[in-house]
Amino acid sequence: MSQQPENCTHDCSTCGADCPSRDNVISKESLAAGSKVKKVIGVISGKGGVGKSTVTALLASALSASGKSCAVLDADMTGPSIPRAFGLYERATASDELLNPAVTPGGIKVMSLNLLLESPTDPVVWRGPVIAGAVKQFWSEVNWGEVDYMFVDMPPGTGDVPLTVFQSLPVDGVVVVTTPQDLVGMIVEKAVNMAKMMNVPVLGLVENMSWFECPDCKSRHFIFGRSRADSTAARLGIGACAALPVDPELAKAEDAGELEGFVREELAPIVKAIQ
Repeated sequence: MSQQPENCTHDCSTCGADCPSRDNVISKESLAAGSKVKKVIGVISGKGGVGKSTVTALLASALSASGKSCAVLDADMTGPSIPRAFGLYERATASDELLNPAVTPGGIKVMSLNLLLESPTDPVVWRGPVIAGAVKQFWSEVNWGEVDYMFVDMPPGTGDVPLTVFQSLPVDGVVVVTTPQDLVGMIVEKAVNMAKMMNVPVLGLVENMSWFECPDCKSRHFIFGRSRADSTAARLGIGACAALPVDPELAKAEDAGELEGFVREELAPIVKAIQ
């Protein structure tokens, strides 16, 4: 058997080379009968704590408000927070050997491991292969029904779960989330390069916590340094970018489970790129 090519993309579906990677090929998973998802959008970052879940929820809410059927697959198995952001606390149900997603008041369908645990604070102490298997089950063993846009909230990094999502789900594009710090930007670039290796388009970049507006004088304070959204997007060849402020009202809404319907106009370029 030949050696793995130097320019390997790790996407064996587009390659005819005979190399060791083919021994571990993960084929695209099928949806359950009766389900149809038109577009799958991943939300990624190489760094934790940058607000991927918040951005995921905001994007799903924005598309849902425009009249589209939306869903969120929470692939951050060890740190799931999507249900809390939408105020979903009841455990998921099952029918005909398939899981039923929880549904927000506005109609966004959600599947997360926190909807299956006895308590939302129970730890998930699983190794990578088990977590990767759960991600595939959330795609193929859930009654998703008709969905226009499914957002996949991924854990940070370029490990098992992002690789599983890219290889097993028909991802149409990704949105990258970052913050202004140089260190974060360097690590986020790894996630961008991973998406490019997997031949997945990078649709947009969101710089979170870009500034804070003083409630008294209305002046902007760049707590983590000046915004690098435009320059970073240009350097990485990303067409759409947006910068979100540190917003106490958004944090309050998320803690209260009322993020659905919370509008941030700054995300309009990203929503347009997704559409």
